[in-house]
Amino acid sequence: MMPDAANIKPLTALRFFAAFWVVMYHYWPNLSAAVPPAMIGKGYLGVEAFFTLSGFILCHVYLQGVGNGTFRYGDFLWNRLARVYPLHLVTLAGVGLMAAAAGLAGIAVDQNMLAWSALPANLLLVQAWGFAPVSGWNHPSWSISAEWFAYLSFPVFAFAAWRLRARPRLAVGLALALIAALYPAFQALAGFPLTEATIRWGFLRIVPCFAYGCALHALWRSGAVTGRFSGVGACFAGAAVLLAVHFGAPDQVIVVTLGALIVMLAALAAAGSSFAIQAPLVYLGEISYSTYMICIPWKILAVNAALKLLKIEGDQLPLYAWLLIVAALVPLSAMSYHIIEKPARERMKAWAKSWGQRRPAAAKA
Repeated sequence: MMPDAANIKPLTALRFFAAFWVVMYHYWPNLSAAVPPAMIGKGYLGVEAFFTLSGFILCHVYLQGVGNGTFRYGDFLWNRLARVYPLHLVTLAGVGLMAAAAGLAGIAVDQNMLAWSALPANLLLVQAWGFAPVSGWNHPSWSISAEWFAYLSFPVFAFAAWRLRARPRLAVGLALALIAALYPAFQALAGFPLTEATIRWGFLRIVPCFAYGCALHALWRSGAVTGRFSGVGACFAGAAVLLAVHFGAPDQVIVVTLGALIVMLAALAAAGSSFAIQAPLVYLGEISYSTYMICIPWKILAVNAALKLLKIEGDQLPLYAWLLIVAALVPLSAMSYHIIEKPARERMKAWAKSWGQRRPAAAKA
């Protein structure tokens, strides 16, 4: 029997490691001006891990409903908006207040942080669709804009996944073909890698990963990757990720190995393994969205304060100060999750439930 969405705990834990991979990528320059180790230098691919996980989990939760006709698109979009929008709005406002306060204090700030021309696109979650003239406000939210694109187009992905559910290897093959074709084609046309797209064509960045996640879910659901050898498969997949990063494999190859790791971790869960299901790891995964969304605002605030307090010229911090700033992200993420993210999500869902209860009453009247 396949576990339900709440029980694929290794994938929840993986979200934390993906988030911290991104954090290390952004925070490393404040520790050392040297070229970062290969693993940290590829930290931007943590976003690809999130995108692939998103396709996998959304198919796990909603695909059956799409197939049997019980899927409600409006409810789906509202639930996804409740998941991402409140914290996005709070961090956007927080960055704006930080920039305004710094300006009033005579501290120079990047003009893009308060780019009013980019505000409407950020509020509408279309800043990664080419509608934001500059990268402003809380920059990591570009990926939430890309996620919103995937949410809006989910029926298309789900239709393809449902039609191919009985042919999961074909689904995976088509997803791999999309990855193999889109990455070089995008670089040839845009002049930069797809994995570096943010406000410029960032919405396209999620497409191959999301499709890959949907296809991997079909493969997992078929039972083709479950069984007693799933632990060995997970070890091989994890090693493949590390080796691909270490030896400088193309980004699309690393994306493929990340997908293999995801499906093998899901296979471990289906086999009843206790790997990565411990409560602390799962909890860290649950707060990972907060980790991702507050990492840049916290970096700006903490690094500048530390540089001023320690009277350091430049932007490199001593190791102890850098480690304190990085470690503080965990309790700050927990606070963000419990004070903002989770209560706001529950409130929005409660609103939807109350509206749904009023509609039948109004119809009877």
